[in-house]
Amino acid sequence: MRTLMILGFILLNLAGFSQKYSAAETEGNYIEMARAELNSALSQQDSKLNKAISEAGISGNYVFDISIRGKGEVSTVFIVNTGSQSIKMQNALKDIIKAYRFSFKLPKGKSYKFQFTFNL
Repeated sequence: MRTLMILGFILLNLAGFSQKYSAAETEGNYIEMARAELNSALSQQDSKLNKAISEAGISGNYVFDISIRGKGEVSTVFIVNTGSQSIKMQNALKDIIKAYRFSFKLPKGKSYKFQFTFNL
């Protein structure tokens, strides 16, 4: 009986391990989804993101490090490069991105960081 219980626990653990994805594969998928969503939102004239950027009068090229977590929340936004753009515009864009929420959820306890270039 004891041997049967041990064998059952081993089989349950093996089944659990076989369903997990590698960390690199999962992270890459979420980062690609985030980039695709940002590109889509920037290309649509009626998206909330595009409207907020237009209303703020932001233009130029900006490179940001963006971290996402939980239910698609943007947790951090760091400015990598803004060229010769004004600090007021870069901070306005940073605030807009910080308020953005992605349409997908991440695994519990995970956060992913990626770099994105805004050409406005």
